[in-house]
Amino acid sequence: MKTKLFTFHLFFMMSLVFVAAQETKLTRISVDGNKFVNAQNETIVFKGINIADPDRLEKLGQWKKVLFEELNRWGANIVRFPVHPIAWRERGEEEYLKLLDQGIQWAKESGLYVIIDWHSIGNLRTGLFQAPMYDTSIRETLRFWYTVSRRYADEPAVALYEIFNEPTTFNNQLGSLSWSQWTEIVTDIITVIKANNPHAVMLVAGFNWAYDLTPVMHSPLPFDNIAYVSHPYPQKREQPWVPQWERDFGFVADNYPVIATEIGYMYPDQKGAHIPCLGDEEYGRTIMDYFDSKGISWVAWVFDPDWSPQLIKDWNYTPTRAGTFFKNEMLKR
Repeated sequence: MKTKLFTFHLFFMMSLVFVAAQETKLTRISVDGNKFVNAQNETIVFKGINIADPDRLEKLGQWKKVLFEELNRWGANIVRFPVHPIAWRERGEEEYLKLLDQGIQWAKESGLYVIIDWHSIGNLRTGLFQAPMYDTSIRETLRFWYTVSRRYADEPAVALYEIFNEPTTFNNQLGSLSWSQWTEIVTDIITVIKANNPHAVMLVAGFNWAYDLTPVMHSPLPFDNIAYVSHPYPQKREQPWVPQWERDFGFVADNYPVIATEIGYMYPDQKGAHIPCLGDEEYGRTIMDYFDSKGISWVAWVFDPDWSPQLIKDWNYTPTRAGTFFKNEMLKR
């Protein structure tokens, strides 16, 4: 009996040590030149997965620890939480923060860093957006980041703060927006974040639905701990892709960290198939090789059977063809 009790006690203590090790290895991330680095100054290349909005997942009964354990089994080291303004308002700040707290804890237990993404699409200057779910304002955006940066200032697992998902004028249908106007807005947001969390690493997206970073060549943001975002879906450019990717966003990785917080592809017969996401494994292999050559981090979209381009077919986490591809890429890296 004593032997059994000793064995149980030893197993229990080893389990606690394992969980603690998973959490303690998530040291604070910072920017060093064109790299993300951890507290040991080791270079970190992120490879991860977008989940759906936590509000959606909770309503579906899918906001649970096993989701994060599955992301870990796929080989991810980071997970992106896309927080839609409409969900933030409808659930309410206090209740939504409870979702984020729980998700961050589950992510830590699975060895995953977290990106918190203010998931709007449109023109923050004019207050016009691509769809009602993305409607927000500069004031609400500032208030969101004030709240988030204060709450997670001492949480290293919340590695990256993605200021605004996809700035776009939708071919001027949403009004005009110059790079200087955009960086003026972004500067206000960054100032708030840095005042409340001096260690925060902030992600700044380019124009054309977060694809085009060409203005950074002449007008980078004058802050430390800044990284830049691109969403290079297959049909943002025609082949040959690589020289155009280099011109449009890849050159930034020579001087700053770059992370593609959305990439993915799907076939025309899949649910929700749409431009610019139509593609196949040729796109997948090409962009993985390009990212490897530039040290660019990436996060595949999206771990949901309904939102597209899908990585899974169902809530048993059965991978789609793209899901299988990205899973294999994460595991082999």
